[in-house]
Amino acid sequence: MPLALDAFVALVAFALVASITPGPNTLMLLASGVNFGWRRTLPHMFGICIGFTTMIFLVGLGFAGVFQRYPWAHDALRVVGIVYMLWLAWKIATSAGIGETSAAGRPFTFLQAAAFQWVNPKAWAIAVAAIGAYTVPDAYLTSVAVVALVFGAVGVPSVSTWTLVGLGVRRLLAQPRRIRVFNGLMALLLVLSLWPVVSEALQG
Repeated sequence: MPLALDAFVALVAFALVASITPGPNTLMLLASGVNFGWRRTLPHMFGICIGFTTMIFLVGLGFAGVFQRYPWAHDALRVVGIVYMLWLAWKIATSAGIGETSAAGRPFTFLQAAAFQWVNPKAWAIAVAAIGAYTVPDAYLTSVAVVALVFGAVGVPSVSTWTLVGLGVRRLLAQPRRIRVFNGLMALLLVLSLWPVVSEALQG
């Protein structure tokens, strides 16, 4: 293994904390668990795990260097991410409720969830921090793969936890008024999660 045991343990701990703490992915999984249930949320869950694992690996291969060379590309991606997440917040807020089958109420597909990682500010921050802190120069590519695989493995219980929390409160939110309030709260929290990104952009 390219990482020493203590470094590997630290990586697993970092991956767990980073993956399970509230953020855009976890908030949307919670809302999806409430509105669509476990089975219909599975593609969303796998999309996050595999999509983020792939993202970390590509960032480790040097994709992040593109933004260092072309700063405008990072700014453009940040704007796209903010706009897209605001659109998602609106879709969640206007969702009709549990079991909704209209086009506006479809859960994320695997590809949508995987692609979302590239416009998720928290995902970028975690990916860059993990590659910077837990890769080894003498075995760089191998350590990049280890970091990516650890996040992929830790992501499974993390996404499952938030979806199960959604399932746990699903019955409590069966009434239309309650589900509207819940969806509105999830939308608000998703918008608030953008504040660090917006604040950084304004300061820049």
